[in-house]
Amino acid sequence: MKNGDAEIGLAFDGDGDRLGVVTKDGEIIYPDRQLILFARDVIARNPGAMVIYDVKCTRHVAKAVKAAGGEPLMWKTGHSLIKAKLKETGAPLAGEMSGHVFFKERWFGFDDGLYAGVRLLEILSRGSNPSAELNALPNSSSTPELQLQTAEGVNFDIVKRLQAEGKFPSSESVNTIDGVRAEYADGFGLARPSNTTPVVVMRFEADSDAALARIQGEFKAAILAVAPDVKLPF
Repeated sequence: MKNGDAEIGLAFDGDGDRLGVVTKDGEIIYPDRQLILFARDVIARNPGAMVIYDVKCTRHVAKAVKAAGGEPLMWKTGHSLIKAKLKETGAPLAGEMSGHVFFKERWFGFDDGLYAGVRLLEILSRGSNPSAELNALPNSSSTPELQLQTAEGVNFDIVKRLQAEGKFPSSESVNTIDGVRAEYADGFGLARPSNTTPVVVMRFEADSDAALARIQGEFKAAILAVAPDVKLPF
């Protein structure tokens, strides 16, 4: 508390395994940006440590991990998949855009929103302005998760064709570990099949609104080239 007003607000889902954060200015600090703060803290005690993040996370995670002296590893979305990769690699930290954070350092390697909240408060207690520290985390223009509704199983077919035939002209690289994530000098675009519902999940991020529109335009063209009858959510 400061001057009678809360500096930050914490919220937890019904199962208590995911953490939500908002600053006193009302800015929501999404889980991938929270992961940057956790990564810096863990790497400070464990130089060279690996930090695992899922394909939906901001590209700022990898940049921040490298800048802190750690090794970023992008992996498939999914609680069990991230947890298994954490065990396989021995990484001290992993996180998902969905809000699941797995601490192996000073904890047991499973997601616990209350514990993540305590770790966050521990980090922020070292400074004088928690909201300012959170607001200063790297950020870019981005979309929430967008969902392309399909018939059962069609979402997997669309993504398989995107992986094989998709063209993303201005991208620098394309990662197909979990769907299609095209990396650009100024952003990224993602299309992956949901494992639980018949949708293609999409997310976009860029350094400007113009870049965001360009990246979405490339994905729109690529998707319509393999599935011309779908109704895109953007």
